[in-house]
Formats: sequence, C-alpha cells, structure tokens
Amino acid sequence: MNLPPENVTRLTGWLKSLGLTKYEALVYIALMRVTSATASEIHESSGVPRASVYPVLDQLLVKDLVTVSQSAPKRFAAIPPEDAIKKLTARIETDARLALESLNSMHQQRIALEQEGGGELIWNIYGTNNIRKKLAELFASAKTDIRIIAQSKIFSEELRADLAKSADRVTVELVTPQWDGFVPPNMHLYVKARPCLPGDLERVKEMMAGGICIIDNRQAMVIVGSEEEDAVALYSESDGFVRFFTRYYSLIIEWAKRE
Repeated sequence: MNLPPENVTRLTGWLKSLGLTKYEALVYIALMRVTSATASEIHESSGVPRASVYPVLDQLLVKDLVTVSQSAPKRFAAIPPEDAIKKLTARIETDARLALESLNSMHQQRIALEQEGGGELIWNIYGTNNIRKKLAELFASAKTDIRIIAQSKIFSEELRADLAKSADRVTVELVTPQWDGFVPPNMHLYVKARPCLPGDLERVKEMMAGGICIIDNRQAMVIVGSEEEDAVALYSESDGFVRFFTRYYSLIIEWAKRE
C-alpha cells in the first residue's frame, strides 16, 4: 500500500511532533505497509539510508514501537498504530510532568531567593520613548503614591495626561523644572530649576537631565540622560535598590520643600 508523497510528508510531521525523528517516522510508516520486513527491504521502501536503518530500528525497539524476529535475516514489524500512539503520548506526558516538576522547583527556588533578598534583578531601559512607556505602566500600577523627580523633556503630552489621571486616585509628588498644564488636587508639584554649579563642574549639569520615580515604595526607576544623548533608565523592584533611591529622593524633596 503506497501513500501519496504529500500524505507521507504530513504523517511524518505528525509523528515527529510525537517525539520521533524523521528517519524513525519513515521506518515506522514503511513497516505499517507490510507484515514484516528485513533491514534491506526497509531501506528500499522507506528511503532511509542503508547505514542508518539499523540504528533507527534500534531506537524504535527501545521505544517499543517495533518487534523483531530471531530469524536470519532478522525481520521487523511495527506494533499496531493505536498502541504506538498511546506509547508516544504517554512518553510525552511523562516528559511534560518531569519538566513541570523541574521548572516548578526552579521557580520556587527563585521566589525563595527573592524573598531572602538574593537574585535581585535590575533592568536597563534604553531610549526616551521606552522610558515614557514604562513610566506610563508604573503610573497605572500605582496603588498609593507616585513620587517623581524628572526633567521636563521626559514628559510628553500623553505622559502628563497619564500622571494627571493617576493623581485622581493616588497621591502624586513631582519635582521638575517646568510643568505646563493642569495641576490636579492630589498632585504636589514643586517647580525647581536645576541648581547652579561652579564653572569647573558645569559639565556635570548635563548628566542631571534624568530623574527618579518611586512607586508605592516597592518599585524604582532611575533615569540618566543629557541634552545631547538619549536617556537610559534602570528599573528594579529589589528592596535594596528601592531603599537607596528613596533616601536620595527624600534629600531632594526636602530641598524642594524648603526653598
């Protein structure tokens, strides 16, 4: 019984998705056409290279998908399709269960490390547009408060609207050299120019075109940029990272409120 080539191709693909190699699938399909066959006959009917037939048959024997007679020459036969598919799917289910157990173990270990303060991650965010997108996500996720120090160029019109919208449900504290537009009641706005620096430190001012954003005392973003280069940000939820920049923020906000 010969199948059209396109049917063999499809069937081979299905068997490969169940864990067989291409040659294993071709040999099994060839054996399904006959009661039994020798290795030489399998080579001729399957198209599998002669040197590969015996290694493939060995693998199919290990997978319990073929049987072999003790005649000379040896003859091989495929087990019934229903039995073969059951064996293959059982193998997949076993592999999936073992993989799930291993992944769950890794996941639990990671959670334990995070709870102990280890394995803390810091993400790099490149480009002003990507930073704005992340800030918009942070504003939307805030539960209690948003505290932010940022240069005015960080705020697009859309980001200003997002921050104003967030101020309807959480407390917003903002230090910036310039703010255009409506100031919501829950937004504590401090418009402060960048400090004047001695002449020999003037270049440092160019590195201050960034900012800090603290969300609910559990997320922090630090933005670094200049007038000439696009901004870069560091984002983390690690306790140490958030605590460090919260202390820095506190110094700035004290200055902003005092002046």
